[in-house]
This record gives sequence, structure tokens and C-alpha cells, in this order.
Amino acid sequence: MNNPATSPGCLLGFDVGSRRIGVAVGNTLSASARGIDVVAMRDEGPDWEHVDKLIRQWRPNQLLVGDPLTLNGDVQEITRIARRFAEQLGERSGLPVALVDERSSSREADRRFASRRADGRARRKDAAQLDAVAAEIIIERWFDHDLPAFSFD
Repeated sequence: MNNPATSPGCLLGFDVGSRRIGVAVGNTLSASARGIDVVAMRDEGPDWEHVDKLIRQWRPNQLLVGDPLTLNGDVQEITRIARRFAEQLGERSGLPVALVDERSSSREADRRFASRRADGRARRKDAAQLDAVAAEIIIERWFDHDLPAFSFD
């Protein structure tokens, strides 16, 4: 049986914020990612029903969660929240979860969203999708740095 991290297929990436969680889907064969949704983050935690629905819908074999360290690599409150989410996500889904360094991803997401607005592919009212764009970046970073060779056994 193949290791999910080395099997070609689908993965989901999550950008955890204090109000929303951006979600993107990635394809390990094409090493591509696209934002697909935004999940509410409530006082009591994430909208797990929504997260579970996305996992059932996309049937990923790997989950990625952004690890929001400071630029110096220090842990902050949102880092603890994201890591707790990653742990719970793994427990709930039974799937492997990897943390991905997301330093400076917000700036990159802002730049991409502004470019999409300039091209007419996004509107100001789509700003909540900025979190999904950040999740795209998390997946792309995993592809760039952590994607191992495929095993087609």
C-alpha cells in the first residue's frame, strides 16, 4: 500500500485565521492548487461540519495546515490555534496532516488577489476568498519544498 504523502492524488490545504479558514485543493500529479472555500471560525472553534463535508467531497489522501510562525520563526497565539486545528483535523479525519511554514503568505495572497481583481477575475466583495488564496500558497509551498517522489507500486 502506498504512503498517502507519496501517492498521486488530491490533498486539501487549510489557512487558519482567527475568523475564517481558507481551503484549497491540490493535485499532486500536476502540482497545482486552487482555492475552493472558506470555513467559519467561531468562538467555539471551526465549523467542523463544513470541514468534514469538504473532506468527504474531495476525498484527499493528505491534509496540509499552514503553520503561522512570526518572521523570526517564533510561535504566536494563531500558531497555537492552527496547530490545535491540525491535531484535531488528523484525529477527526484519520488522514495524515502536515504543517507547512506559511511565513509571508499573507502578503503573497494580497498580491495575487489584487492581480486577480485587476484582471477582472475577482471583485472586492470576493475578499473573503483571500483566505482560500492563502491556502493555495500553503499547498504550493508544500509542492516546492516537501513533495517527495511518487511511488506507483
